[in-house]
Amino acid sequence: MLRKLSIVAFAAALVAAPLPVLAQSKKDSVVMAMALEPPGLDPTNAAAAAIAEVTLYNIYETLTKINEDGTTSPLLAESWTASPDLKTYTFKLRKGVKFHNGEPFNSAAVKFSFERNAVPTSTNKDKSLYQSFESVAAPDAETVVITLKNSEPNLPFLLGQASGSIVEPKSAATNVTQPIGTGPYQLGGWAKGSSITLTKWADYRNAAAVKLSKVTIRFISDPAAQTAALLSGDVDAFPRVSAQRTIAQFKAGPRFTVLVGGSRAKTIVAINHRKKPLDDVRVRRAILAAIDRKAMIDGAVDGFGTPIGSFYVPGALGYVDTTGINPYDPEKAKKLLSEAGVTTPLELSLKLPPPSYARQGGEIVAAQLAKVGIVAKIENVEWAQWLSQVFAGNGPHNFDLTIVSHVEPFDLVKITEPDYYLGYNNEKFNALYKQIVATPDEAGRAKLLGDAQRMLATDAVSAYLYQPQLITITNKKLKGVWKDVPQYENDFSTWAWE
Repeated sequence: MLRKLSIVAFAAALVAAPLPVLAQSKKDSVVMAMALEPPGLDPTNAAAAAIAEVTLYNIYETLTKINEDGTTSPLLAESWTASPDLKTYTFKLRKGVKFHNGEPFNSAAVKFSFERNAVPTSTNKDKSLYQSFESVAAPDAETVVITLKNSEPNLPFLLGQASGSIVEPKSAATNVTQPIGTGPYQLGGWAKGSSITLTKWADYRNAAAVKLSKVTIRFISDPAAQTAALLSGDVDAFPRVSAQRTIAQFKAGPRFTVLVGGSRAKTIVAINHRKKPLDDVRVRRAILAAIDRKAMIDGAVDGFGTPIGSFYVPGALGYVDTTGINPYDPEKAKKLLSEAGVTTPLELSLKLPPPSYARQGGEIVAAQLAKVGIVAKIENVEWAQWLSQVFAGNGPHNFDLTIVSHVEPFDLVKITEPDYYLGYNNEKFNALYKQIVATPDEAGRAKLLGDAQRMLATDAVSAYLYQPQLITITNKKLKGVWKDVPQYENDFSTWAWE
């Protein structure tokens, strides 16, 4: 009888125990979420950071790769050298690489991509960079030589941005919806308004090192819904989540890893200089004097930000603190408006894109401006509307004020562009910027960058608010997700379940 009971118990134990193969298997898929849906999937023809969040280093690759610490390393280029004056760069390309459609990657594809970015009709967000190239030469299939009109010490970094993605010439025209690159993932499907699925490309040159076979990216804009999706386990990772107010809950939970990282982003109240009376520097200074940066940081992002006074952030070469040039001073704001001959109440439009920092921050800005006699009429717009009505280079620039976070690390050059949405056209600043890029030594550039920051602050080009700290929350067993974000990206080739 005892023997019979032992056999039954042993059999029951076998049923209860997981099979060895199952016990050793690891998940090879992940569900990530992000706040905004990209308007398309070609990062070389639109400015939305959400495109890079999906595609950069996943579908498309660049000559160089920007790492978590802001350094650059080889990607499609195996190596590069620069001339002493930093005007000529020679890139040696990786051999044996192909695009998803089977076409070879070579110097001709690089030359095509960069020259396409520079044509007058290009909508590449960094068009001015590619227009600063004197020439792009392809002396052989594995060599690219870029000659610039001015020195550019940051070129390897700049070419690692999404705008520098290398596209396949035959498929470039349809990349918005049918992206073709050299990266480890291909587009598996796009349910508009809901999610994008990426699937591992079996023919990737280093496919064995890529651990995730499938990535589903969901779009969740509402902060409460973001928190709920993480807590329920419906989402495994949420980079740059709007969870400032619930972060303690996640830190206390054993299932989560909470990463609070630095960024090179700049959150601003952008001012349209093309509109009167905003073309008057006294009016712009009045707007800046009416805004309490600390209240904005506390109210819009629950303290996760560092005050800034110019279009530049702490940690960047040559940074100087310019917050004292336009301090919070409501009485000064009223005086400046009076000096400018403005009759209050002054009505201005305030167009707000979907992110919570903009919507929450907009309410705070409107309340602060009201105290000095400026009525900011809030208009909430969808991201596509914001891009077309406010930001697009060809206009119509239909706004007075807007709130947005510029995430690119090196974008001072944008302010020199005559069709930039701010409408700030100052020949003195343009000349100063030309001097910056023509100065190859780092110490000299740092000094000039300080001069540029002080000029932008003095001219009150925008109401510069804060450098955001970005929160990422993941399942504790998911590894390889970045804490710091030198640019907006999600490199899924480094993600894996432990």
